[in-house]
Amino acid sequence: MKEIIVVGGGLAGLISSIELAQSGYLVTLFEKKKYPFHRVCGEYISNEVAPYFSANQLLPDLELPQIQQFELSSIRGKSLQMPLDLGGFGLSRFALDQHLVNKASALGVQVHEQTTILSCVFSGGKFLIETSIGRQFESDLVIGAYGKNSILDKKLSREFTSKRSPFLGVKYHVKTDAPKNTVSLHNFEGGYCGFSAIEDGKYNLCYLGSRSVLKKYGSIAEMEENVLCKNPQLRHLFKNSDFLFDKPEVINEFSFAPKKLIENHILMAGDAAGLITPLCGNGMAMAIHSGKILADLIKVYWAGDSLKRTELENAYLNEWNSLFKKRLWVGRQTQKLFGTKFSSELAVGLVQSVRPLAKRIMKNTHGEPFQ
Repeated sequence: MKEIIVVGGGLAGLISSIELAQSGYLVTLFEKKKYPFHRVCGEYISNEVAPYFSANQLLPDLELPQIQQFELSSIRGKSLQMPLDLGGFGLSRFALDQHLVNKASALGVQVHEQTTILSCVFSGGKFLIETSIGRQFESDLVIGAYGKNSILDKKLSREFTSKRSPFLGVKYHVKTDAPKNTVSLHNFEGGYCGFSAIEDGKYNLCYLGSRSVLKKYGSIAEMEENVLCKNPQLRHLFKNSDFLFDKPEVINEFSFAPKKLIENHILMAGDAAGLITPLCGNGMAMAIHSGKILADLIKVYWAGDSLKRTELENAYLNEWNSLFKKRLWVGRQTQKLFGTKFSSELAVGLVQSVRPLAKRIMKNTHGEPFQ
């Protein structure tokens, strides 16, 4: 039996698990939390995944808002709107991840929740996995799909872990009176906030901020009042919304720096392979697509009795770079236009006066629809 371990039960991990289980592989998936749960995530999904989701019945039976417009505002509140070429839809990770893990379990994936991977060592053509539940597991192949950061990153001495990241991610679900067909990006000093509709009449409000600014003001609430609310658009949202969480979902020190796709023969997918800047609005689509292409390549290079590991790794590297490397680079460069008064005004002015530039950025940070 071909045994595969997937570390991390986010979108890339769940999609690869489903694809491989459908093809007869014995898949074991580890997730450090218990489903369902909220993740710091924008929850807008580009329609590049729509044909794939539709063909494979991967969407939960919910009424989902269809998003066709993009709104951008500067720190001072100067704003514009423009249509999205592909568009997308809104769906919470709380609902989507639960739906996908149910599908994975029904296909025979062994799901271990509330389990952290303490170490993953490759020796003699096998991986030995040590877990927080006191059990060891052995596998021929490991997929690292554990998201933005993990204990494994430091255990593997991944290069980006040697530098501290200045970023802080914060997310809420709210109810308010706002358009359901628009995904918005609102600038504030030191960061930017995404806002879009999801299922059940709710909206996702998720922002990327600065740890140093949080330290200056002492609390998230004070930072929001004194920094985010300087933008009139954000002030309106914060003062006129019903916040549904008891406290915000928060994640610290995640990196947008380039990452190696393969570490000690672990095949990275989703955010573990490379995190696109939130302003590009299609991180969920990239994670889904990366999980699928990795599973497809595993089927090709492990179709017989022997696993062609070197060929698999080279093919995955080539395919991943072809689909995602440029998108990640463009996202990192575009991010420089946001987060300060001057740059945010410049960005809004450029997009307003040079619409082809904005369309080019959108095209270069989004992929083509796939099945």
